This record gives sequence, C-alpha cells and structure tokens, in this order.
Amino acid sequence: MAHLGPGRRRIAVPVGLALTASLAFLPSVAASAAPLGNTADTAVAAKPDTTGPKLSYVANLTTYASVKAAKKAVERAGGTVVTSYEQIGVVVAHSQNPDFAKQLRAQRGLFVSVGATRTAPLQTVATTEEGTTQTLGAADAAKAAAKATDGQEPLEPNQWDLRAIKADQAHKINDGSRNVTVGVIDTGVDDTHPDLAPNFSKGQSANCVGGVADTTDGAWRPYPDGSDHGTHVAGTIAAARNGIGVAGVAPGVQVAAIKVSEPGTSLFFTEAVVCGFMFAAEKGIEVTNNSYYVDPWLYNCKADDDQKALVEALGRATKYAERKGVLSVASAGNSNHDLASNAIVDDTSPDDATPVPRTIDPHVCLDIPTQLPGVVTVSATGDQGLRSYYSSFGLGVVDVAAPGGDKWQVPATPDANGRVLSTLPGGGYGYKQGTSMAGPHVAGVAALLKSAHPKATPSQLQAMLKAQATKAACPEKIYDATGALVDAATCQSKWGQTGYYGYGVVDALKAVK
Repeated sequence: MAHLGPGRRRIAVPVGLALTASLAFLPSVAASAAPLGNTADTAVAAKPDTTGPKLSYVANLTTYASVKAAKKAVERAGGTVVTSYEQIGVVVAHSQNPDFAKQLRAQRGLFVSVGATRTAPLQTVATTEEGTTQTLGAADAAKAAAKATDGQEPLEPNQWDLRAIKADQAHKINDGSRNVTVGVIDTGVDDTHPDLAPNFSKGQSANCVGGVADTTDGAWRPYPDGSDHGTHVAGTIAAARNGIGVAGVAPGVQVAAIKVSEPGTSLFFTEAVVCGFMFAAEKGIEVTNNSYYVDPWLYNCKADDDQKALVEALGRATKYAERKGVLSVASAGNSNHDLASNAIVDDTSPDDATPVPRTIDPHVCLDIPTQLPGVVTVSATGDQGLRSYYSSFGLGVVDVAAPGGDKWQVPATPDANGRVLSTLPGGGYGYKQGTSMAGPHVAGVAALLKSAHPKATPSQLQAMLKAQATKAACPEKIYDATGALVDAATCQSKWGQTGYYGYGVVDALKAVK
C-alpha cells in the first residue's frame, strides 16, 4: 500500500483548536509565568538525557507566553530550536531527550501542548521511485489530438473531468486572473513543464521540508526519482491554454509549489506542513491545495499528548492562513471511510514505524488537515457522476465533490480512461485517480471565484462553492473496488447535503458567471 499514492496518499490506487483570535505575546508576562524556582524548572535544571533517538517536536505556547521564553525552555530540556512562528505561538524543535515533551508539558505557564511529529528517528534517506503512474503514450496522444476541435488543447478530448464541471464552457468566458495564485502544498512541482511554466510563480514557491522555507531557485521541484504527485495536481489546477497538452481548470491563474514531503518516503510531517501554511499566508497566496494527510497518523486522537499537539499546531497554522486570506482545500482520502461514523479501524498508523491497529472515533480523532475548521473537504467522483469506489465520505464532513477519477466509470473519450489526465515531470502527461485529483478541481474553481470576486474572504468563497455546486442525490448503486455495482447503502442525506457529495459537484461555469 503506497503512502502517497496517485490519489491523496494512503491507498494504492491502480496507477498510480484552531485559535479563533490573534495571539498576543507579552514577554513580561511570560517571564513571570515560569519562574526559575518552580517545580518545572527544577525538573529540567539537571543536564538533560541525550541518549534517545533524535525526534522532531512541535511546542504550542499559551496565549501570553513569549517565544523567547519558550526557546529557553526548549534548550534547558535538551532541545534545539529549528524555527518558531510568533504569529501563532508555535516552536519547532529537535531533541534526543526521551523526556523532552514531558518536561516541557510540565511548564503549563508556557505550553498548551507539546508532541513528537514522528515516531521514528530523524535520518537522512535516499530517494526512491514513488508509486506508479499510467503515462500517456505517443499513440494515445495522437489519437486525442486528432479528435480535438477548434479552441481545444491537443489532449483535451481525453479530459472528461473538465467537461464534468463545465470548465470547458467557463474558459470561453474567463480563464481566471493572474492576480490569483494557488499554492500546491505537496511533493514539489516541475515548473519547467511547458504547460506549467507560463503560469508558475517562483516568488511564491519554496521547499518547507524540515520546517524552514528554502526559496533557493528550484528547491520546490520534486526530488530526483521522486513523486510526480504535485506536478500532476498543479496541471489540473492551472495548466495553460497554450496549444500544448492539457488545460487546467483555471488556466489563467498562477500556481506556486510548496514542497513538504520527505525525500525517499514522501511522508508529510507536521513541521513541514505548518511551514507550508505559514509561507502561503505570508506570500499572499489566495488558495492552497492539500492532497495528503499529515503523517505519521492517519487520524490524530486528542487524548494522546503527541497527537493533540499536532492537531493544535496545524489548527493554528490553517486558522492563521485563513485570517490572512487563504482558502484551504483538502481531499477527503482514499480509504473508503465514513468520516461521520462513530468507529473506524485505522490499521496503518503510525506509518513511519510498525503500525498498530486501533479503532478510532473520527469525531475526536481527526484526519488533518482535512477535518480542521475552515478547510474545504472534497470527495471524488467518476465520469458517471458516482462517488469513486475508493473515496472517503461523510455527511456533514464532505463539503463538495469533484472529479477524481474511477477506473470502473469509463468515459467516451479517445482513450476510454476513467482516470484524470494531467502533467508529469519532464514534460510528460499521465493518468491518476484519487481524491488527490478531486481536490485540485475544487481549488481551480475556487481560484476562478476569487478572480471574479477579488475581495471575497475565504469563508465567502467557501459559501459560494457550496451554493453554486450541482446538487447530487444519493445514488442507488456505486462501483466497489472490484468493479461490481453494489447498493449505495452508506450514503446518507440531510439538510440539502449527502455524505457522498456534500453540497454537490463544483461548477466552474457558475463561478465565472
């Protein structure tokens, strides 16, 4: 089972809390919050143990604690500060002290929560080939180009997904504004691809792996022999209408790359993702696409001290980004889980070590960033409009749906391929399926909405996405993983929503009108 499969990671598809007010940090108050003579400081006064594995941690400060005081506490406990975000009161640190988190948690005047972002030691790893992708061959490309009509890109006849959300019609009215940028928080984007280069924003791109933004030219590109996931996502959002290859949902907007995946494993750890949201917020990005979950836990349970800290840190980062004008879109996942149920078996966590099966309640154990407040949650559909067989769902959890591909829902296209066609590193094109492919369709529509309504807030954009979506009732049948049509017994509906499609399938044409 691939960690970052062609779909929003975690399932091997074929081919491939938040703070509601700004924090105020008062150093004078913080200095008195944890006097040197208190019990907590006495506990860390002795030289800390450094015999444990080197782990990465996030430490979330109390409302009035200063980052300066927190940094000193980290150092006294045997930690090294990697970076800090005074805007949201989060410090990222490394430590080999086995009691590092415990010692910081004892200082309640400084910290709300502290947790390790991974269960395995930090280490340098070699890059490896990640997953599989169904590439478009020359013969199939020629077949598609022969069917292209005036105004279509050469491979657009195979893009059933654009027609499913009326993006092809929207392009005749408005391709989107270059004043709008979608940030692809992912495995990196190949900005040299001829379909992406015209719309790529280097000044809003970075490599956030490790928790510190590296804006060196090209740092945002995929690792050598690394994942093509982010490049595929970027093409769906904003591949240019330039007479080459495919078209994106919003071919007139800009796209930026914020790489957050580890080399070799393509794991997405909290410190990198927090950096990604903070970078997007500070660089004026209007929409982010998040086709992943934050490792190593598929679901983060707040009853666990470490997992609670990860939820807190990411919640603060996404809320800060929202306050800075960023709408975050996230895929629902490829586990075919009902996120509105009371019990889910998670047999894949932690994914950086040996998984330990557990039964969780998704109401209190969250898939992040998907289930964080303010984030648009997206499920996947196929060419027939049915929920894709792998897509997770949930009444009141899924906000909207979009094409993510389904190999069993075969379209009447030249290639008869039910997956989503988009860009690949090195100038190529290929097919993937997953909620990873659904998310960028929604991000693209959101970018069209922002282009038409430049002063709209993230919450207003989300409201428009839902209001303009094409309503979809619960179907009688859906395809299962074997391709058999089965009863859609798991679909529930209420208040104009369904568990499979939320408020409906996004509509690009309404967005530009």
